Amino acid sequence: MYLKNSLMIGAAAMVLAACSETQDNAGMAQNEAACEAADMVIHHTTIYTANDNMWTAEAVATLGDKIIYVGDNAGAEKYMCGDANIMDMSGKFVYAGLTDSHQHVEGVGRRPKTLSLFGIGTLAETVEAIKAFADANVAEGDWVQGRGWIERQWTDEQRWLTKHDVDPFTQNKPLFMPRADGVSALVNSKALELAGVTKDTPDPEGGKFERDADGTPNGYVLATAMNIFREIIPPETREYKKHSLIQGMYENAKLGWTNTQDAGMPYENIEIMKEIHAEGKMSTRIYAAANVGEAWTILERGREVTDDDMFDLRGIKVYIDGTLGSRGAALLADYEDASHNGFMNRTTKEELEPILREALRKGIQVETHTIGDRAVRSLLDWYEEAFNDVPVEERAVANPRWRLEHAQIIPAVDQERFVTLGVIPSMQPSHGIGDLNFAPARLGPERLAYSYPWQSLVDLGLMILGGSDAPVEMGDPRIEFYAAVARKRLDGTSEEGWHPELAVSRETALKMFTIWPAHGAFQEDKRGSVEVGKYADFTILDSDWMTIPEAEILTSENLMTIVGGKITYEKE
Repeated sequence: MYLKNSLMIGAAAMVLAACSETQDNAGMAQNEAACEAADMVIHHTTIYTANDNMWTAEAVATLGDKIIYVGDNAGAEKYMCGDANIMDMSGKFVYAGLTDSHQHVEGVGRRPKTLSLFGIGTLAETVEAIKAFADANVAEGDWVQGRGWIERQWTDEQRWLTKHDVDPFTQNKPLFMPRADGVSALVNSKALELAGVTKDTPDPEGGKFERDADGTPNGYVLATAMNIFREIIPPETREYKKHSLIQGMYENAKLGWTNTQDAGMPYENIEIMKEIHAEGKMSTRIYAAANVGEAWTILERGREVTDDDMFDLRGIKVYIDGTLGSRGAALLADYEDASHNGFMNRTTKEELEPILREALRKGIQVETHTIGDRAVRSLLDWYEEAFNDVPVEERAVANPRWRLEHAQIIPAVDQERFVTLGVIPSMQPSHGIGDLNFAPARLGPERLAYSYPWQSLVDLGLMILGGSDAPVEMGDPRIEFYAAVARKRLDGTSEEGWHPELAVSRETALKMFTIWPAHGAFQEDKRGSVEVGKYADFTILDSDWMTIPEAEILTSENLMTIVGGKITYEKE
């Protein structure tokens, strides 16, 4: 009896096991059938999409270089199968990929390879750093080069450097060292000698040689006066430039930028960029503008864009005035602290007029360096004249989305003209918190009230394209976001007349570095927000910029940068 029962139980167990195996196999087959193909799934996080229709999400899935799902964690489960790279981002925060709307990528990559004077606290220490670099790294007869000195941050003397500061240790070494703004520079006596610049040399149009009391150039040169020195410096090799471009993109990805808009790229670099792209070495996207000196080349050849939109050449960068710090910005009235009103004509109206009209006919964007209120008003006038001369039916693009870069001092009447003309302001918040250290002395209270007017422009319905102007500034998205929302020094302090009401909300600041730059590059249907069908570009930080105290924005860290579904930087 016992044996018979045992056999019956064993047979039943075998039947049950077979049924269970059949059910498991059926379940696996059903799960496999339900699996939606994805390459990457990011979940259990807060995703700031920069999309007003769904401002936050919990999860996102990608396939290839595009986004295929945005929503809650439960909805993402069907993609969490197969070969998908599943990333639990609990405790981390995901943002639509950040864009620097005004930068110079080669300069960012060159910065680690030359003398950097950023962040030095005194004039004396700056001169000592130049001496140490020249003594240790530069042979007799070779050029001493670097960048980044800025007198407004010095605590001993706040004056421009001159040849008298550096001549004692560079007698046989020509020196060329741009100020942080890149629109003025220090040169020494040897460089002046090699360039043939003497007491009798006139100032060039659109530039200036600062002079000693007897009229002799003192080594501080502005704007177009820099060109004569650039022309005699031995050219960098192609490989050096290529390495600088690759390095610049890496430095940007490391900080969390997924896209940079290069404001003035020479055609030599454009050709190098195509080579870098073909080699698969781009770690960020680049939207580029050719320099105005090569405007007719792009007008003849037209826009150039890669199939994956990693590189897009569509603009012309124009240069008009100088900077406020160097008193080169073109003002409608004299500076408060000088008996002149700056200068224009780095590019003359006569040179620019035919370029503007042809750009409208060819669908090429124009972006122009304008800082002072006279420069802003003049360019709005010139743009308007071109718009009137080339009617919509003759344009390749009805709304050309022309830009003014920097646009720091804008009277109310001209703020309105941005709207009526459809001109886009491209601005760098870090300029505001840096320049406001000396802007009151340069401008006075009346003009200061309409300087760096971020919120005023947003109130008019304008999209501000947020950038950094690196290597003029550090190029750090944390600083730019903080500056936009705090409008304070990095230590949290400010001064009377800094107009805190012109700071923007955090939601606006995020748009300034995501969807609005995409619009400014005609790419809002492809990137700039986390939406299905757009490129899978994400910046992943350790902190929630939308809620943490302002000061903590500056100490947050970028953990991962994803461009087109590929991780181009990951913090170890």
